[in-house]
Amino acid sequence: MCGINGIYSKKPIDKIGIRIQKMNDAVSHRGPDADGTLIINERVVLGHRRLSIIDVNSRANQPMVSNSGRWTIVFNGEIYNYKELRREVNYKFRSNSDTEVILAYIENYGIDDFIKKCNGMYAIALYDNIVNKLYILRDRLGVKPLYYTISNDCFIFSSEIKGILNSGLVKAEFNEDAIDEYLGNRYVRAPYTFFTRINQLEAGCFLVVDSDLNINKIVYWELPDEFNYDIQYDEQDIADQFEKELSYAIKSRLVTDVPLGTYLSGGLDSSLITAITSRVLQKSIDTYTIGFNDLNEFSYAEKVANKYKTQHHRIILEPDDYFNSMNKIIQYKDAPLSVPNEIALAYMSKVLKETITVVLSGEGADELLGGYGKIFRSPFDFENLNGIKGEFYDYFINRYEYVPRKLRDKHIKTKKTLRDYYDNLIREEFNAKRNEENVFRFFHKYHVKGLLLRVDATTMLAGVEARVPFLDYKLIEFSYKHIPYDLKLRWKNETAKEQAKKLSSNVYSEKLDIPKYILKKVGYKYLPKDVIEREKMGFPVPLNHWISRLENNAQTILKDAYWLKSEMIDDLIKESKMNQRAGQIIWMFINIELFRRHYFNKNWLY
Repeated sequence: MCGINGIYSKKPIDKIGIRIQKMNDAVSHRGPDADGTLIINERVVLGHRRLSIIDVNSRANQPMVSNSGRWTIVFNGEIYNYKELRREVNYKFRSNSDTEVILAYIENYGIDDFIKKCNGMYAIALYDNIVNKLYILRDRLGVKPLYYTISNDCFIFSSEIKGILNSGLVKAEFNEDAIDEYLGNRYVRAPYTFFTRINQLEAGCFLVVDSDLNINKIVYWELPDEFNYDIQYDEQDIADQFEKELSYAIKSRLVTDVPLGTYLSGGLDSSLITAITSRVLQKSIDTYTIGFNDLNEFSYAEKVANKYKTQHHRIILEPDDYFNSMNKIIQYKDAPLSVPNEIALAYMSKVLKETITVVLSGEGADELLGGYGKIFRSPFDFENLNGIKGEFYDYFINRYEYVPRKLRDKHIKTKKTLRDYYDNLIREEFNAKRNEENVFRFFHKYHVKGLLLRVDATTMLAGVEARVPFLDYKLIEFSYKHIPYDLKLRWKNETAKEQAKKLSSNVYSEKLDIPKYILKKVGYKYLPKDVIEREKMGFPVPLNHWISRLENNAQTILKDAYWLKSEMIDDLIKESKMNQRAGQIIWMFINIELFRRHYFNKNWLY
């Protein structure tokens, strides 16, 4: 895991060596183990900060050039099947790294074949010295971030936006349209960011950039067209197949030359990853959980830790530490924080870095198998509850979004351009499929991308690599094609289903049905029953307990927020407090202004 940077220009670049070094320095936390730059010519330069995971020897440092001299690479991520790919090529290797396998495979078969065969998480930049083209690639699900812009006749890219800004070639301009987008979704959906003209490369895409800076975007992976609605099936057979696919996804992510551990929150997802990892490695692993004195899930995590005899680390986060670190973590992420537990995850990463460098995390399980029952059941509610009018999309998005549209419309001054764009786009997507699968597709296409930005930021700020087995693309394809809807969201019986028709999923979810049914079925082979059957909590942060502190912070910080109707701050706080997410809503507004102050009140050009 690393940080990558580069500049590709139409004309000679002034101070080229200084610019790429400052870009590298800006993302040094991503790669504390080595610092490399390569000036290919007066128009092209690549930079790399290395976090050594596979082949920790300096021979695997980057930028790396292929044996023929044609290809130069900088790479952030891991190719999990690199050993298999290595056996397929005729190439004289100088290292044991997965980076060199990428070069070798492309040298033998080309970029298209590499993309088809590789399984991993990655942001890759490749420069072709023969045709003078730059290729930048992002993995299928978007586990690893990659940003780019065109400025001053230069194509500039980096693992983090601060890398681009530190090139000195780009002016930081606040994208006001992103405010409403963030408040609704907790992050800004690709290709947009909070910076005007700085884009995220979309997941499952790569760009080809020529010497005139013409850009060709190629989409190489999308969710399967299929979605399984079978009502006749062999449940045990499917469960066995699913367990095999999940175990493979976990096992493939255990390849490393540095110490590895797992998050262990006490929930089903991280507990099952811990259990399977322990069985595969057949040794005691390090596990980590974090919480607050007055709100935590320590008892459940410790049941799993005791069962598998892990080296378990319980971390307590104090309120003062939480609030004091908020500004710093925003500056690592280059964006407002998405969820309150982001601060806790960052704190935990700094602790676990003392012992391990690679950690497995449970993101993606809920999206894979309908874990957010109150939202995933919205098609059922829409069909059965009387009095619901209009299109399903409107009903769904009203339940999904974090800060209600009515509150946003009343209190922010900025445009709703991105809201209108995505409403039209997703409404059209929803019209093409059944509502049940529309929800799954929405969560994989949009929601999970915000979670992945959170995972990357909170681990890489401490030089830790996070791996997410539930987002293995083969596991996702298996789930869409082979796991029936009924084995994801299962009614307890027909009577329960009939009862639910007269209720909202806010009332009946996890009482009359079983979200992630097939995962729980597999879980009984590995985990204590009460870990599997307890009600879903998420990652608890007691913001509502800290409402007075948040209110005081809002009064101070938001008084200069020009994008807010400032005369209504008291009303904003009052209305937010009427929502069950009161603490989070106020917290999100504070995040925006803390972020804006840091990035847009300074001159980045030099």
